[in-house]
Amino acid sequence: MLNRIKKMDWMMLLILAGMMMFSFLLIRSAIFNNPIFYQSDVKQLVYYAAGFVAILLITLFDYRWILKTWYVWYVLGLILLVLVFKFAPSINGARSWFELPGGLKFQPAEFMKLFLIVAIAAIMGRREGNPLRMRSDVLIVALTSFVPFALVMVQPDLGNAVIYVFITLGMLWIGNVRYSYVTIGLAAVLGGLLLFVTLFNTYNTEIHDYLKSKDKEHWYLRINTYIHPEQASADDRRQSEYAKIAIGSGGLAGDGYMEGESKKKKFIPYMYSDSIFVVVGEEFGFQGAAVLLLLYFLFIYRMIIIAYQCIDLRGSYIIIGIASMLVFQVFENIGMMIGLMPITGITLPFISYGGTSLLLNMACIGIIFSIRAHQEKYESDH
Repeated sequence: MLNRIKKMDWMMLLILAGMMMFSFLLIRSAIFNNPIFYQSDVKQLVYYAAGFVAILLITLFDYRWILKTWYVWYVLGLILLVLVFKFAPSINGARSWFELPGGLKFQPAEFMKLFLIVAIAAIMGRREGNPLRMRSDVLIVALTSFVPFALVMVQPDLGNAVIYVFITLGMLWIGNVRYSYVTIGLAAVLGGLLLFVTLFNTYNTEIHDYLKSKDKEHWYLRINTYIHPEQASADDRRQSEYAKIAIGSGGLAGDGYMEGESKKKKFIPYMYSDSIFVVVGEEFGFQGAAVLLLLYFLFIYRMIIIAYQCIDLRGSYIIIGIASMLVFQVFENIGMMIGLMPITGITLPFISYGGTSLLLNMACIGIIFSIRAHQEKYESDH
C-alpha cells in the first residue's frame, strides 16, 4: 500500500492544491454579497477534500479491474442518461441533473465521460498497438461514443456532448489510426459543419420557430449569436460582450482581488461556475490568467509523461482520453469567454464551482495514479 502511495505524482498533487486555493478565492469573490450562493466557496473545499480522498482510494485499486468490467460501467452510464428524462427536473430548459437528498445534485453526463474513456480504451486495447481497422475498431468506437452523445444532446446538453466527440478523437489519434481514416474523418466533420451552417442559414426562420415551439429556443439563440453576432439582440450578446469587457478591463495585473465591477452589477451569469474565468481576467489580469494556464500546461504535461511511461497501452489510452477531455474543456471555457467559441455550459476544470464535475475530475486523476502505481504488476503478469 505504501509503495503505491509513493508512486503518486506529487507534482500533480501540488498543482491540484494550488488550483484548490485558486478556486476557493475566485468563487468567494464571485459570490460576494450574493446570499443565494452563501458558502459555496466553503462547499468547494469540502468537494475538494472528498476528491483527494477519492484519489487516494482509487490509487490503491488496480485499474485493470475497471477495464475488465468496462461494459458494466458503460451500460450503467447509459441507463442513468435515460433515467434523467423521467426523473430529472427541468433546469434552464434541460433535464440533466438528479436532485438528491440534502440539496445535492448529480449529473450523469459528467461521469459518462469517464465510462466512455474506459470503454474506448478497452476496445482499442484489443489491437495491442496495431493499426486500428475501420469496421471492427474505428466504427465500433464511433458507435460507442455516438449513443451517449445522442442521449446528452437530447437533454439538451451541447457542452458535454461535444466533449464526448473530442475524447473519441483524441483516443483514436493515439490509438494508431491510419492517416487515410483521419483524412476521411476530417472531411466528414468539415463537410458536416458546412452543411449545418448552410441549412441553418437557409432555414433560419423555420428552425427558430420549431425550436421555440419545443421550448428549446436557447439552442437557436446560442448558435445564431455565434454565427451571426451582428444579427443577435443586445440581450443575446450580453454575456459574451460583458465577459470580454470585464477580462479586457483587467489589463496586465488586474483590478485587484474582489475589486471587479462586473459581479457587483450582475452583468454576467454564473460567475462562480461557467464564467469564472472572467473573475481571473478582471481581478488578476493577464498575469493571473497566464499563471492559471501554466498550471494547466504542467498538469497535462505530467499526464503525457505518465502515459508515455506506461507499459500497458490501455493505460496510455485512458490517460490520453482524460487529457483530451481536460484540454478541450479549458479551451472551450476560456474561448467562449473571449469570443472565440460559442457559449456552452462547460465548466473550467478544477476551478469552477460544482461537486459532480470536480469529483469526476478528481476520480480521473486517481485512475491515472492507479495506472502509474500498477505498471510493475502488469509487467510481471505479462
